[in-house]
Amino acid sequence: MSQIKEYIAANEPRFLQELFDLIRIPSVSAKSEHKPDMIRCAEHWKSHLLGVGAQKAEVFPTDGNPIVYGEYIIDASLPTILIYAHYDVMPPEPLELWNSEPFEAVVRDGRIWARGADDDKGQSMIQVKGFETALKLGLIRCNVKFIFEGEEEIGSTHLEDFCKKHKEMLKSDVIVVSDTSMISAETPSLTTGLRGLAYWEIEVTGPNRDLHSGHFGGAVANPINELCKLIAQVVDADGRIVIPRFYDDVVPMSDEERNMIAQVPFDENEYKAALDVDELFGEKGYHTLERNSCRPSFDVCGIWGGYTGEGAKTVLPSKAYAKVSCRLVASQDHEKISKMFADYIQSIAPKYIRVQVKPMHGGEAYLCPIDLPAYQAAEKACEVAFGKRPLAVRRGGSIPIIAAFERVLGVKTVLMGFGLESNAIHSPNENMRLDIWRKGIEAAAEFYNYFPER
Repeated sequence: MSQIKEYIAANEPRFLQELFDLIRIPSVSAKSEHKPDMIRCAEHWKSHLLGVGAQKAEVFPTDGNPIVYGEYIIDASLPTILIYAHYDVMPPEPLELWNSEPFEAVVRDGRIWARGADDDKGQSMIQVKGFETALKLGLIRCNVKFIFEGEEEIGSTHLEDFCKKHKEMLKSDVIVVSDTSMISAETPSLTTGLRGLAYWEIEVTGPNRDLHSGHFGGAVANPINELCKLIAQVVDADGRIVIPRFYDDVVPMSDEERNMIAQVPFDENEYKAALDVDELFGEKGYHTLERNSCRPSFDVCGIWGGYTGEGAKTVLPSKAYAKVSCRLVASQDHEKISKMFADYIQSIAPKYIRVQVKPMHGGEAYLCPIDLPAYQAAEKACEVAFGKRPLAVRRGGSIPIIAAFERVLGVKTVLMGFGLESNAIHSPNENMRLDIWRKGIEAAAEFYNYFPER
């Protein structure tokens, strides 16, 4: 057993308890009543970073949730990595679907079960424990900085301005992030690309009040009906988004890229069975793994209006609402797409309703070159920990701040994530496999054996 494995095994009970203490703080950024918990979680991270060996750590207030910064500086002339993570989590609802308390982590069936077990408290702790392990074993030959935010789940609203203001403090050669997933436990992978995001809320208004559907049905347009019609005109029968000029900036996939994706193990029947769906649907002419990583998509994330309580109420509602989003790919500008979508919805809206399209948040797509020295260090580290070389893959999710890091700080990001699809992030019963968590810590520690290059 290597020194790294030995240290992790000897300290695992403490590592887990420290993760559970972090999870116990319900740092839900989407709900204002959790503002005190956000501050408490930031202070907790500050103390923990100092405890594992950071020379200094500080909590910076923002107009939203605080940002935590820490550093371990050997020599200003050495290469520097900046570790990014987020301490906010998604709301745990619906609570009745959890098999245990969401903020009281438990180990069951070889997994850690809790909100944040993966996204991103479990994964951020992987990086911090990897740092601690490498530091204790004398492996670190570079400077290490940390930046932990509390608004990733609500669009990283204040982080970009923080980076602009503290550009010198955050100066680094590469950013390392553990907030992505692998293909599977048997097939480790590193994420080389993320899709961008544009997100809106649509409000449709009809009459000036809710109406009796018997007295007015057939005479006045129903906002819910009309909202559904508008949404139905965004994607055609072939799964292609029909907004004019939407695809103008989409760079076609190369044969090399499609061949790389074809190497990823994928069983369509297993995929459907895991999701309990009879058939898959997506843009015609593309493989499932291309559609959900390298092509744009449109989704309704929520829709509501009228009466949804118990029993029946014959009402023709005054208003209807939907939250919708587009996942974008490299070269698509989310602000340009945001305006394009709003203009399109207005252009197809009939005169007997009033429509407002409110942009919520968004971000650019991101691509990481596989010849980047830090990427190659992560690749070697994961190969040691998992016993096989990780595949380079694009993922379909979005971390909008990653593109902003490159734009503001001028450095690339290595996406060294250890999540699995089965971890149910953002859902009830979020979890993290214990064996993957251990290997993740090992890989994070091994990274310092290869970066900077010897």
